[in-house]
Amino acid sequence: MLNSSDGCQDGATQPALEALAVAAFAMSILAGTRGGHHIVRVQHYVRILARHLQTLPQFAAVLTEPYIDVLIHAAPLHDLGSIGIPDWILLKPGKLNPVEYAIIKTHTTQARDVIEQAEKNFGYQGDSIKTLKEIVYCHHEKWDGSGYPQGLSGVQIPLAGRLLAIVDAYDTITSDHVYKLRMPHEQAVGEIFHGRGSIFDPDMVDAFIEIQDEFRPIAQSYADTSLDMQRKIEYMANAIAEEAEQPVI
Repeated sequence: MLNSSDGCQDGATQPALEALAVAAFAMSILAGTRGGHHIVRVQHYVRILARHLQTLPQFAAVLTEPYIDVLIHAAPLHDLGSIGIPDWILLKPGKLNPVEYAIIKTHTTQARDVIEQAEKNFGYQGDSIKTLKEIVYCHHEKWDGSGYPQGLSGVQIPLAGRLLAIVDAYDTITSDHVYKLRMPHEQAVGEIFHGRGSIFDPDMVDAFIEIQDEFRPIAQSYADTSLDMQRKIEYMANAIAEEAEQPVI
């Protein structure tokens, strides 16, 4: 996981960032057999893209040093809610039916609800937690309003959600899956550009295109190993066996 040395004097406190880092590490252990090094790569991609966006006037006011610190620490938790999704649905190699897809989509609301419950239990509400909630709840929203869970569009989607949508898509496309091999970097970039203005924030896509060459070495350095793939295969086999035991839906 990344360690950030940026100051946080006017944003999240250092203890809050440390709490996020601990939670992210725990998530990496829980999700490791499912997703390999996915969350580590995403964290690096977030850092690179956020730093570049910070230099652009339309994003500079929001992307302060403390805010980027929070993004870096919170990004690994973007799929926190997937822990509550049954493996036989989450890892299904074929097309999901409408009921299964509806269940998958609840990972955004499950994560938000858990975080809000933690806020109530601990009596803490801060900017870092607000950003974390935006990440887990909004990273599947689409620029044209066709995403979920709220169907937000354009700048209604929090900046954190728009940023995570791009880096998550890039990593999904350039990573091996049990049921689908990775696409090359150039094809992934093309796919993201194709989603410019429909799926993704067009300004963010333009920024991503400018720094795309910084993404490639991360994808290579933190690529999933044969052991990671074997664990995914084992998880998939268990998921298929679990699905066979489910009632028809």
